[in-house]
Amino acid sequence: MFTKAFIPYQGYYSSPFCRWQGAYANENSIVLGAETAKRWFATKDYDMSSFDYTFFGITVGQHRWFYGGTWANAMMGLQISAVNIMQACTTGTTCVYNAAQAVELGQMKSPICLMADRLSNAPHTIWPNPNGPGGEVIAENWAMDNFGSDPNTGSAMIQTAENVAKKAGLTREEADALAVRRYEQYMDSMKDDRAFQKRYMFPVEVKLSKKKTIVVDSDEGITPSTKEGLATLRPVLPGGIHTFGAQTHPADGNAVILVTTKDRAAQMSGNGPVIQVVSYGFARVEKGHMPMAPVPSAKMALENAGITIKDVSVIKTHNPFAANDLFFAKEFGVDVNSFNNYGSSLVFGHPQAPTVPRLVIEGIEEAVIKGGGYVLVTGCAAGDTGAALVLKVN
Repeated sequence: MFTKAFIPYQGYYSSPFCRWQGAYANENSIVLGAETAKRWFATKDYDMSSFDYTFFGITVGQHRWFYGGTWANAMMGLQISAVNIMQACTTGTTCVYNAAQAVELGQMKSPICLMADRLSNAPHTIWPNPNGPGGEVIAENWAMDNFGSDPNTGSAMIQTAENVAKKAGLTREEADALAVRRYEQYMDSMKDDRAFQKRYMFPVEVKLSKKKTIVVDSDEGITPSTKEGLATLRPVLPGGIHTFGAQTHPADGNAVILVTTKDRAAQMSGNGPVIQVVSYGFARVEKGHMPMAPVPSAKMALENAGITIKDVSVIKTHNPFAANDLFFAKEFGVDVNSFNNYGSSLVFGHPQAPTVPRLVIEGIEEAVIKGGGYVLVTGCAAGDTGAALVLKVN
């Protein structure tokens, strides 16, 4: 349990998420993330000399990512060190955990968590192979090859969802109903001219040429979900419960979360609340059952926080498949329709490193609306793993 690590109120942002091959498709995610963060910092009255480190989350290789976080810091005008963190979909969770741990130990006072990824135009990597037939290279498509096959199991990620669906007795009807519900919840964030999203979402500037720049100020590529529309779709895998409407889509985006001491968080929050980073949990489940991993991760985080699921005011999950939330609800005995208010990755997409940070931010803002309380954020990641955070909005 942490006692000294805090997030300032609105000491964070998420960019809009764009479906892959959309507005951010040709942008280096390191450059776009750093430039967006620099513009965001310029809107804040922060003492920039107080930031002492950056945990830079990125999962998909970009040109010159050898320098990663240190390059991003330089573009933001910060002469501080950094480390690159890569843990698939739990990258952002791990960045916040490492930042909180550093503050808790007194090693750092105000680290930055910057997460940026682009699944669009992911690298096609080749390695020399002099011993191959004719010197043929070893090749990998970063996105498609890894979505399509876990080297530990040989199975695609969608297969892990179907494995869990079969194990837990989940149905196509449940998956479709959940997809509709999650879309309705996302649409709540669009009400009153996107009032909820505007609490945290920061626009991105994309330079199309020296003379033309476009501004992306809302999510791009959201697909409406209806009961009737979903009923027309075939399962992705024969006999499965998941159509393309009951799973997430790859996306691009970036996000920042600041972690600091209680006193500094209070100073940076003005009249707003401060958010305590309370605990962290992690897990790895049986092979080929990735959507189960958020459950033991959440149980560990709750136990480390000294609370139960009944004490939690807001639950947010990274749910690449409907099976994730259906399994979570059954295991914890909660109403599957009651959590992931205002949005989730099932609907707004999955740019990997920034995915969970957006969920953290939305969870904080929902808790503020409710008057405070505990926030649980959990999700799965490649390799049948998961990670979770418990926060408290005071």
